[in-house]
Amino acid sequence: MSAKPLRLGVNIDHVATLRNARGGARPDPLRAALLAIEAGADGITAHLREDRRHITDADMARLKAGISKPLNFEMAATAQMLDIALATAPHAACLVPEKRTERTTEGGLDVIGGHDYLVPFVDQLTRGGIRVSLFIEPSTEAIDAAASIRAPVVELHTGAWCHAVETGDLARAEREFARVVAAAAYGAEKGLEIHAGHGLDYDTARRVSALPQIAELNIGHFLIGEAVFVGLSEAIRQMRAAMDAGRASVAP
Repeated sequence: MSAKPLRLGVNIDHVATLRNARGGARPDPLRAALLAIEAGADGITAHLREDRRHITDADMARLKAGISKPLNFEMAATAQMLDIALATAPHAACLVPEKRTERTTEGGLDVIGGHDYLVPFVDQLTRGGIRVSLFIEPSTEAIDAAASIRAPVVELHTGAWCHAVETGDLARAEREFARVVAAAAYGAEKGLEIHAGHGLDYDTARRVSALPQIAELNIGHFLIGEAVFVGLSEAIRQMRAAMDAGRASVAP
């Protein structure tokens, strides 16, 4: 199959984490978002967590008003977040699992057990003109559940694969990548738009970009970490180059 155009969404949550570590206004997530767009990002992702540990309500409002590219609002499926999303009116909303005790999102949304609970959230966001994605595990069962919830987009959780690569567990890494490959193909057959994210670095982004069904990668923590050493713009340019190299390897 011919490959879809590949977009890069840059998550700027951890610019806010650094700001909040000391308080005050710097570094500014909006400034980071503008730099990211200038360097080649196709959109900006921000997760407004219930505990507001990094992004705040004011950040979301400033991002919506201040950027020229699509804003992807990551959110838990709660009444409060639904109200904020509808009032903010971002281009997209990605429903993610959220635990107050976790350091970062630990896995995909329970779209099977939470099916009936999630349906009205997807419906209300969609009626509000917001494109909805579900952050899910790379499995056929999760794909089927997401499709029945009527979300047009799924984002495949690549964290288990990336962690196995990072720790040198190559056998597990290949098993986990095979799950991503199968889920991407199956989801595309079901008519879903396929995104991927969590834990990606230059090498893993290059490899997953070779999957022709993938339309978008969302990457944050790695880019903000790299920015300490090479600057945010350069980190994004290198990521864009890695993604382009991976996509170029797709057979026509």
